[in-house]
Amino acid sequence: MAGNEKIWTAVDRYAAGSLLGSDPVMEDILERNRGSGLPAIDVSPLQGKFLDLMVRMCGARHILEIGTLGGYSTVWMARALPAGGRIVTLELEERHARIARRNFAAAGVSDRIELHVGPALSSLERLGEARADPFDLIFIDADKPNNRRYLEWAMRLARPGTVIICDNVIRDGAVIEADSRDASVEGARDVFSFFGGHRRLEATALQTVGEKGHDGFAMAIVNGD
Repeated sequence: MAGNEKIWTAVDRYAAGSLLGSDPVMEDILERNRGSGLPAIDVSPLQGKFLDLMVRMCGARHILEIGTLGGYSTVWMARALPAGGRIVTLELEERHARIARRNFAAAGVSDRIELHVGPALSSLERLGEARADPFDLIFIDADKPNNRRYLEWAMRLARPGTVIICDNVIRDGAVIEADSRDASVEGARDVFSFFGGHRRLEATALQTVGEKGHDGFAMAIVNGD
């Protein structure tokens, strides 16, 4: 496996170098996150560009992100928004939020981002009470044991045509372990059971390998009633 991971990382770097080129703003954000001691769980540059392209392909103007960390993925999506677009991002830790705000300012996208600090489920409840406009794209990348509850809220805050993306659903292949008692694995399996069992959703999943190891995304589109 170690040899595979070395190849995966080399291929990631080749692909990023060929397709993305140099991006000092995003490189500085990753360096700032590392220097601030944040866990190294940001999406990769190629995955960040995937989110950028999803925003543009969906024509998203109103985005919900559950799980900000240092705002690396947030900035990727915010930069892809059209004029007047906005992203609401939810972060549990105030320290992480402070770093994210610095990153938003450095990237010049603070005016497109609304950052809520505190438990995501509480923030989602407040959004529901405020009758927030439906979101066009919802990206879930927070604590995995709460995935099902996040998805339940995503459906309440979505509209027909909304795209929902969940990260880290493969867990180095552990998602197939039906008897696992790892809470994050159980949360990943919850994504598959929710997507696969909801009558309003059409979904798929993609495994990924690279500098982030062996993992993947699950994604769905919301159909009409």
